[in-house]
Amino acid sequence: MPLTDAQLYVCTDARRDRGDFASFVDAAFSGGVDIIQLRDKQIEAAEELELLETLRAAAERHGKLWAVNDRADIALLSGAPVFHVGQRDLPLEAVRRVVGDAVAVGLSTHAPSQVDAALGASSGEGSTGDDAAPLGYFCTGPVWATPTKPGRTPVGLELVEYAAQRSAEARDAGRTPIPWFAIGGIDHSSIARVVDAGASRVVVVRAVTEADDPADAAARLRAQLPAIETSAATA
Repeated sequence: MPLTDAQLYVCTDARRDRGDFASFVDAAFSGGVDIIQLRDKQIEAAEELELLETLRAAAERHGKLWAVNDRADIALLSGAPVFHVGQRDLPLEAVRRVVGDAVAVGLSTHAPSQVDAALGASSGEGSTGDDAAPLGYFCTGPVWATPTKPGRTPVGLELVEYAAQRSAEARDAGRTPIPWFAIGGIDHSSIARVVDAGASRVVVVRAVTEADDPADAAARLRAQLPAIETSAATA
C-alpha cells in the first residue's frame, strides 16, 4: 500500500514474554493496522533480522507496510520499505547514503520548529545534497506521557494542532504536505481527542500490543479515524 494511504501505525517489541510475534502481527494487520514497526532495544541484530522476515511476510500477505527503527544497517539488510529515526539519530542525508532513495524515512518531532523542519524536508528544502530524497513522513508527540518513552516530556495536543495548521497552510499554498502521525499515549479513550485536534493518522503501542484481541483493538481504533484522500499526501 502507498504510505500516503496509511492511517494506523503500531510499534511492537519482539513479544518474548508471550512468544506470539508471528500471530500478533498477522492479527494486527487483519484488524486494520497499516504499518507495524519492530522496536526492541533488547534484541541482537540476528534475531531482529529473523523477526523482520516474519513481519515482512505478514505485511506482504495483507498488502501492508512494515518498518525498522533506528538502525539503518538493519533497514538495508532487511529490505524494509519504511525506516524511522529520532531527532538525535542519523540525519536524513546520512540515512539516505545507507538505505537509498526508495525507502520511506520517518522522523520524530517534539516541537513546532521540528515540525517546520520536517515539512521543509518533505520537499527537499534545506537538504545539503541536490539529489537527496525527501522525508517520507513525520510523527509528532508524545502527546501524553507513555512508558515506552520514559523521561520524555509530553507535548500535549497543541503540537498536533500546530502540525495540522502548518499542513493546511502548505496545501493552501499549493504544496502537498507529507503524511504525519500523532503519537504518545493514544488509546481507545483518547484517540477522539487527537482526531479533534486535527490528526487523521496515529501511532499506537499498548492499545494494540496489550490487547487480548489485537485484531479487534485495531479495528476499533481504525473506526475512529476520519477518512483521508487516498493515494495523496494529505495530513
